[in-house]
Amino acid sequence: MGDNLERLNANLAKMEELSKRMVAALGQKDLTTEPGMSGPGQDLYMKAGSAFFNEMMTNPTKLMGQQVAYWSKAVENFIETQQALASGQFEMPEDDEDAPKDKRFANPMWRTHPYFRFVRKQYELNSQAIEQSMAELEGLDEKEKSRVEFFSRQIIDLFAPTNYLATNPDALQKAIDTDGQSLVDGLENLVRDIEANKGELLPTLSDPNAFKVGENIGTAEGKVVFRNRMMEVIQYAPKTDTVYRTPLVIFPPWINKFYIMDLKPQNSLIRWIVEQGYTLFVVSWVNPDASYAEVGLEDYIEEGYLQAVEVAKEITGEKQVNAVGYCIAGTTLSATLALMQKRGDKSIKSATFFTTLTDFSDQGEFTVFLQDDFVDAIERQVTEKGILDSFFMSKTMSFLRSNDLVYGPAVRSYMMGEAPPAFDLLYWNGDSTNLPGRMVKQYLRQLCQGNELAEGGFKILGETVSIRDIKLPVCSVGTKTDHIAPWKNCYRGFSQFGSRDKTFIMSESGHIAGIINPPSKKKYGHFLNPKVKGTADEWLEGADFHEGSWWPVWEEWLQRRSGAQVPAREPGESGHETLGDAPGTYVLVTTKG
Repeated sequence: MGDNLERLNANLAKMEELSKRMVAALGQKDLTTEPGMSGPGQDLYMKAGSAFFNEMMTNPTKLMGQQVAYWSKAVENFIETQQALASGQFEMPEDDEDAPKDKRFANPMWRTHPYFRFVRKQYELNSQAIEQSMAELEGLDEKEKSRVEFFSRQIIDLFAPTNYLATNPDALQKAIDTDGQSLVDGLENLVRDIEANKGELLPTLSDPNAFKVGENIGTAEGKVVFRNRMMEVIQYAPKTDTVYRTPLVIFPPWINKFYIMDLKPQNSLIRWIVEQGYTLFVVSWVNPDASYAEVGLEDYIEEGYLQAVEVAKEITGEKQVNAVGYCIAGTTLSATLALMQKRGDKSIKSATFFTTLTDFSDQGEFTVFLQDDFVDAIERQVTEKGILDSFFMSKTMSFLRSNDLVYGPAVRSYMMGEAPPAFDLLYWNGDSTNLPGRMVKQYLRQLCQGNELAEGGFKILGETVSIRDIKLPVCSVGTKTDHIAPWKNCYRGFSQFGSRDKTFIMSESGHIAGIINPPSKKKYGHFLNPKVKGTADEWLEGADFHEGSWWPVWEEWLQRRSGAQVPAREPGESGHETLGDAPGTYVLVTTKG
C-alpha cells in the first residue's frame, strides 16, 4: 500500500511538471498561420449547408426516411444493450462476424462487452449516416462534393471511440495494469511532440534516436563530386569491374530526402543499380530556409537538373546520360526534357519517371487541398515566411491517411504510453524538408491548378513547353495503390508524351513500397503491357501480371540504352575534385526544432 501511494504521488508530481511544460510548449504556436491552411474556406460550408437545406425543402421524404432508418437502428442498439445489462449479461455473443474488420476495433471487448459494443455500434451507425447523407447530397459540383466527403470523413475519424480514454478498452486496461504509469508516459510523449513541433501537434511516428543518416541508414559508398546552392551531386562507388558507358543520374523529390532509395542494404535501390554495373549519380537537394524565398522551378532546372547532367558528362567524358525523376522531381524532369528539346540539347538519352504526375486535370485525393481557399492561404503564408514549412507538408500527407498516420500513432503514444518504434521508413517520412516560396506558388498555380505542362502553356527559361515536346525514349512506373500520384493519373500524362518509344509499368503497392521493391523480397508483382495506347483502364485490360519486382524489367530496358561496357569509374579518379563522403552534408540539415 505504501509503495503504491508513493508511486501515485510521484506520478502526480510528474504530471504537474509535464502539464507546465505543455502549457509553455503550446505558447510557441505560430498564431499568424493562415486560417485556410487549417481547413476549407467558409464558402464550402455555406454551399454544403445551402445544398442540405434545399434538399430538405424539396425532398423532405428522402431526409425523413434517412432519419427514421437511423433512429430505428440506434434505438435497437440501445435496447439490445439495456436488455443485456438488465439480465446481468456482461459478455454478449459476437456480432457482425461477416462485416469488414476494422483494426481499430480488434479487441474482442468491442464485440462482446455491452458497454464497448454499444459505443462501437453507435459510432458505426453515426458514421454510416453521415457518409450516406454526404454521398446523396445534391447541388454541389464534383470537386465541392469530394471536399465535403473528405472533411466529413476527417470528422468521423476524429470522433472514433478509440481516440478517447473513456471509450478505449485497451488504454483503460493498460492504465489499470500499470497503476497509471502508461498515462504518465503518454503525457510525456504528448509534451515531447508539442515541444518538437513548436506548439503544433503531430505524433512522432518513429524513434528519433534510432537512426543516423550516414551511419545506419543512407550508407551506400560514394563521394560528393559537386555542390552549389541548390544541390549536392553524389557519385557512387562501383561494385563491378566494368560499367555501362552511359551514366545514370537520379533526381529524387525535394519534398523529402533522397535516402529513401538507400534505407538499408537489403532494400537499397542505389546499391542495386550500382551492382548491376552502372555509373550512378544521385542529386541531394538543399533543405531551404527563408533566404530561398525567390527560388523557383527555373532555378531547380537550371542549377539542378541541367547542372547535374553537365557534371555527370564531364566526369565520365560522355556526351549523354540517362535520367530518372521521382514524384515532383519527375514532373520537373518532364519540363526539363521539353525545354531541352526546344533548345536542341540532346544531353539526356532516355528518361524514367517514378510515380510522376504531369497531367493534373484529375488531382485525385489532393483535390481537397488544391482549391483556391487552401492555395490562397498557402500563397499568403509563403509570401510572409519565404518558405512552406516542412511541418505543413507532413501534416497534409498524414491526414490523407489519418487513422494510420495520426490517430493510430497518437493512441499508442499518448494513451498507451508506448515509445515510437525504430522504423526506418517512418523515420525518413518524418525527416521532411521546407519548400521555397516561389517554387510552391508556381507548382500549385501553374502546374496543379493551371495544368499548364499538359495543356502546352508552361513558360520556363524563355520557352513555352509541353509534355508533348518530349521525344526521347521514356519509361514510367506507377503504383497500384498510390494515393499521392494515382497510377491512372500518371498514365494519363505519360501517354501524352511526344515519344514514340514509351514503356509503362504498374507495380503493386503504393507510392513508396511499390518503388522500393527489391527483387530479393519477392513481395509485390507488376503489370506490363508493351502498348501505351488508349485509357489507363484499356492499358490494364491488355496487361499481363508478373510475380516479383519490376526492377529487373526496368534494368533490361535501361541496359539497352546504356551502351557498351567500359572500365569502372571510381569517384575522383578523373581528376575531378571530391568534396566529402556520401551521403553528403545537405541531407543532414533537419527542420526539427
